[in-house]
Amino acid sequence: MSDREALILLNMVEGLSPRKAKEFLSKLDKPKEIFTLQFKSLEAFLGKSLTQKLLAKRDSQEFKEELRLIEKEKIDIITILDEDYPSLLSEIYEPPFLLYLKGRRSLLNEKCFAVVGSRRASFYGLSSSERFSYSLAYLGLVIVSGLALGIDTYAHKGALEAGGGTLAVLGSGLLNIYPKQNKNLAQEITERGCLLSEFPLTMPPFPRNFPRRNRIISGLSLGVLVVEARLRSGALITANFALEQGREVFALPGGYNSPQSKGTHLLIKQGAKLIDSLEDILEELNVELNRKKIFLDNSFKLNLSDRERVVFEAVSKEAKDIETLFREAHLERGVLYQIILSLLMKGLIRELPGKLYIRR
Repeated sequence: MSDREALILLNMVEGLSPRKAKEFLSKLDKPKEIFTLQFKSLEAFLGKSLTQKLLAKRDSQEFKEELRLIEKEKIDIITILDEDYPSLLSEIYEPPFLLYLKGRRSLLNEKCFAVVGSRRASFYGLSSSERFSYSLAYLGLVIVSGLALGIDTYAHKGALEAGGGTLAVLGSGLLNIYPKQNKNLAQEITERGCLLSEFPLTMPPFPRNFPRRNRIISGLSLGVLVVEARLRSGALITANFALEQGREVFALPGGYNSPQSKGTHLLIKQGAKLIDSLEDILEELNVELNRKKIFLDNSFKLNLSDRERVVFEAVSKEAKDIETLFREAHLERGVLYQIILSLLMKGLIRELPGKLYIRR
């Protein structure tokens, strides 16, 4: 048995926290020693209850099946002993000592940014999640979210649409995708981004798993944007983890009477950065991005359709309303609205109060 297999076994022991496991491993020369240590030696490190669970798991068919599935499904594994373990994640209070991966492992060590929010999101929330994620991914940030319905789904989709990277952190095992509605999205992320989980491969999505999942989302990221969130929501848990971990927290304001925005407004009152444009995030992060910022005055360099270029050129450095754009672009209203949404998502224009549009 190998050190990696020893860590897989430890990760399957119910009740053994990452902190306790780290303390235990620090007392061993090699993790694989757990396959030869007897009860009394293990008990001195772990106590009676955890030792009993470890020994039961060590000799179980469940453990053998986990190893078989890892090989069969070509699951990648990164451990806290590996040189390429994400440096930001290693700094948090209880970093997972093992992560199961499917996809592009290298993304874990690129500049990451989390976008999270409500499962029951409004159109405003969904479009904002997709638009900000598209723009940030286009500029080179890897978008991290939790594969949940609503805001998370549109964050992943925005990043993929931009041709960027995205990480989906699960609250279940990689062979038990949750929610089921996102199986196709999960497959696409596997091919173009990365799925990851600290839970054994077939673990169901137990409610207790999601706070643990959320600490990884924020732990991997330079900052967290909460798009929409109710007062009691997983997104607020992620934001609290981010604050504890010293990450930047951003919140998108919404309608004063919107239940989906009560949580984001609370975060703003508590000191989260209120955002209404991409620049609000970029200025606060102050990081060098992999792609050069879009040079907006040279629209011929942008990957725009003919109709998108017409509207983009109609939008100028001075704010224009929809009626002015309608007259200048000579397009049907329905088509004009679709193109404006596309340009917003690409981060080329921004919307001002009063439905005014201006170049970034």
